[in-house]
Amino acid sequence: MARIAVIGAGMGAMAAAARLAVAGHRVAVYERTETYGGAVRRLGRDGFGFDTGPGLLAVPAVYRDLFIKTGKEPLAACVELVQVDPSARHVFADGTEVSLPNASRAGVVAALDEALGAGAGGRWGDFLIRARETWDRTRRPLLEEPLWPNWQVLAEREPYPAVPHKRLLRTRRAGTLAEVGAWELRDPRLVALLESHALAYGLDPGTAPANAAVLPYMEHAFGTWYVRGGMRELARAVYERCLARKVEFHFGVEVTGILEKDGRAAGLELAGAEGPTVAEADLVVGTGPWRLSELAHGRELYAAEGVGPAREGMSPGRVVVCLALSGARDADAAHRTVVHTPDRQAELAAFGRGEPAARPTVVLDRPGDPALRPDDAHESMVLTATVPSQARYDWEAAGAADTFADRMVAAAERALPGLRERVLWREVRTPVHTKLETGAEGGAVPAPALAAAEGSFLRPSNSTGLAGLFTVGGWSHPGGGLPHAGMSGALVAGLIVEGPDFQGSQ
Repeated sequence: MARIAVIGAGMGAMAAAARLAVAGHRVAVYERTETYGGAVRRLGRDGFGFDTGPGLLAVPAVYRDLFIKTGKEPLAACVELVQVDPSARHVFADGTEVSLPNASRAGVVAALDEALGAGAGGRWGDFLIRARETWDRTRRPLLEEPLWPNWQVLAEREPYPAVPHKRLLRTRRAGTLAEVGAWELRDPRLVALLESHALAYGLDPGTAPANAAVLPYMEHAFGTWYVRGGMRELARAVYERCLARKVEFHFGVEVTGILEKDGRAAGLELAGAEGPTVAEADLVVGTGPWRLSELAHGRELYAAEGVGPAREGMSPGRVVVCLALSGARDADAAHRTVVHTPDRQAELAAFGRGEPAARPTVVLDRPGDPALRPDDAHESMVLTATVPSQARYDWEAAGAADTFADRMVAAAERALPGLRERVLWREVRTPVHTKLETGAEGGAVPAPALAAAEGSFLRPSNSTGLAGLFTVGGWSHPGGGLPHAGMSGALVAGLIVEGPDFQGSQ
């Protein structure tokens, strides 16, 4: 039995902790904030409740597997998962609207043909077939297996089977998601539908590789799911599973360094009211590769890897506006509505400059959950937009947050006229809040790992250059998103329990 110290109580860290405890290890988690869950948080006020992190879950099988492997009670006994239908309502720049059925290719094709015109659904359906092939090629190396030592194979080859495109007497194949949309979908509304999945993760479609096609495919193939009572309930369930497996949690504890002895990680240095203290351990699991390098006193932990995008702060963040509304929610309202920007080029140009868009794409989440509202005469709603992180834009400047929140509400009114008149109060959360809750530099939000593009969309491996030190969570392999966080926990646990020859989940 090894003593394992885990830095942080995010979803990936807790997933690793529960699995390691079941394997017989003594696990202690040190979290600098006063609660668990990382970005999976809830804001409560005046009887209203709001998910301030992810609003829906894709690939729930990841968490079902976690609960199967760590106890007798399955996930379904701990939380109620509800498949939302439609998966999303889309309001496009020209005012066209479409509601897409959840996890039904035939239903989606029919809905797009009816809303956008004959042939639109067929083009999207054909794209989903190619996206499935991409998923089949990349699922194991990018989600279920530790990062390959010869990761360059993933970096060099584009796994998306692009359709040949003739242009100026040359035949080309799409290399970016934007080219997939322009050459294969050929409708600005289908392009917006495709690119919105990348933008939701902070990816620029113009630079994201074509295999980012797996992002809409995951939603289509596995459906989108809501946790009754709010997504925070999933974090609670994972936390309670950790407690049931005797994982120790220490909240409000700042880790200031990683102990090293004989070339191995040997524990943690902790800040204390009466001076630094030490928590000895045989193994250490941390979150955030760059933060781990700082805690390891500047030691380069990934010199041999050479993969991963720029530092956390250069990745985008999110602004979340929590709206307490008077008036009942429409009985037929979609859980999620995506209001696409009227000017995609301007939005992407602002995105590239590190500025918030003047007219952003906004996601509206309207859960219709009685647990999140004081009574049936009120409604809670969450608006989300992708923005530059605090490292690229000063979200603490006077008026910066409220001005952008006004733009988001104005955008949302295209889908829900009269919204402003219903607002009782609002809470605006920026990357500043994300940084406080997760520790990510600038409040940035990680994207999932992707292949090709010379490895710039891969994440550093879960093992490091310091023996006994592992990294988990969205900033390490396999990247960001709730399913990926759960898989990172499985990968780290596998590497520790089975050793460096671990080949991934079966």
